[in-house]
Formats: sequence, structure tokens, C-alpha cells
Amino acid sequence: MAQKFTAKHSPGSDNAFRGQKARKVSSTARLMFLLPLPLLLSGIGEIFQGDVFGMVLELGGFSLLTLSAWLLNEGLRAEELFHARTIAKPPAIPRKIFAALATGLGVSAAAYGGDLTGGLISSVILGGIAAAAQLVGFGIDPMRGKGISGDNAFEAERVAQAVDKAEAYVADILDAAKRIGDKPLEARIERLAARARDLFRSVESDPRDLSRARKFMTVYLMGARDATAKFADIYARSRNAEARTNYEALLDDLETSFTDHREQLLLTNQSDLDIEIQVLRERLDREGVRTR
Repeated sequence: MAQKFTAKHSPGSDNAFRGQKARKVSSTARLMFLLPLPLLLSGIGEIFQGDVFGMVLELGGFSLLTLSAWLLNEGLRAEELFHARTIAKPPAIPRKIFAALATGLGVSAAAYGGDLTGGLISSVILGGIAAAAQLVGFGIDPMRGKGISGDNAFEAERVAQAVDKAEAYVADILDAAKRIGDKPLEARIERLAARARDLFRSVESDPRDLSRARKFMTVYLMGARDATAKFADIYARSRNAEARTNYEALLDDLETSFTDHREQLLLTNQSDLDIEIQVLRERLDREGVRTR
């Protein structure tokens, strides 16, 4: 019998994570890019004053805090994608934890005044407080997978790996779409990504569907990625109308294929359920239990 894998943040039907890219990153996390700017200005001022040591500390703190902001935002996006999936492995790189460490080092560097005793200790304490505050405010990365434990762990692991690979293709497609410079067309490509991710969710709900959906999750998405990258290069230079028409036709075909295949998977699952119900009824009849 097919087993549906569920979790607290699993998508239900079409109302959860409609395949769109993660965009609900905290505005506070984005503001983290602005906080190091005073250190950049201060570091430039140290250059004109001839204070090389102060310049290294200020610009080093700026670089570390900027790196921290980037890691934090990427970590939040990875976490959102993790919660949107039914079966998922934890992010390979704990970006939010590394971001907190970079924040601690950056604040320590910026606060250090050159005193090897009191100055060093106080700067380390300030850095530790800043790192801890960031972890409290934004949390840590998911550290454990979901939907890949229990009796179906092997199948779930296979599904998680296949979806990870397919998600990478989708991410490449969306990145290439940004180079096209055409908002309506980019919206069409995002809609295609939504259809593809609908298919991923179906496979996660029933890992038996993986063998039937693998062609769509690999060959078709790989072709869509390559076609989108080539079209982006051509259209960004020439705005070729014929190339756009051909590419839109390809998007129509791919979107129809993904939608139809997902519906076929759902119909197949319903047929499996009907067969299982019929078998159960026949067994109950043999046991002398009346069934309707």
C-alpha cells in the first residue's frame, strides 16, 4: 500500500508552496547587509590617516559581517525550501550557524582597539554576544532530515536525492530566466517551475512514483535548463522574436507535460487504492463479513 509521507510543514494540496522560489526571507535579514557599511567608511578613513592596523580591523570586520549577511539570507532560503518539502535532507552546509560565527568574528575585529588584555577580552565578549543574539533571533539550520526514517527510509532517501537533483535544475532555470530581462516571460518560466515542483510533491507523497517520474525530473528538466540558458544568451543580445516564439512553444509543451504527468500519477494512485479496497472486500467476504 502506498504510504504518504507527512510532516508538520508538509504541503497539502495547491495552497502550500506553489513551486515558487523562496522569497519570504526576513526583511531584518536583508538589513544585515546595511549594518557593516559604517565599518567600510571608517576603514577608508583609516587609510587616509595612515593607520594600517586600524584599517585592517575595520575592513576585516566589514568583510566578515557582509559574509555573515549573505550566509544568513542563503540559510533562511534553504530553510524555507526544506520546510516546503515532504521528504528532505538537512542542508549540507549550516549557513545560519556559520553566519553567526562570522558575525562574532566581525564584531570582535571591529571592537578590538589594540589592547592585548582588556581590549581583546571585551571584544571577544562582544563578539560572542552578537553571535548568540543572531542565533536566538534567526534560529539554527535544520539539523535532521524529515520523512526519511522508519521502514521506508531507503525509498525516501532515493526520493530525497532525486528531488535535490531536480531542484538544482529548477534553480538553474530560474537563474537563467533572470538574464532574459523580460518580466512576463520570467513569470511564465516560474509557472513552469511551479508545475515541476507540483510533480516533485506528488513523488514525495508516494515514493513508488519515482520510477515513473524520473524521466521528467531529469531528462526534461535538464533540457529545459539548457534551452533556457541558450535562449537567455540569444534574447538578451538580439531580442529575436522568432527565438522567443519557439521558446514559448517549448514552455507550453513542458508545462502541459508536467501537468498531465502529475495528473496521471494521481489517477494511478487512485486506481491502486481502488484495487486495494476491492481486495479487502473480497477477503472480508471470504471471512463471512458482509460488505457494501
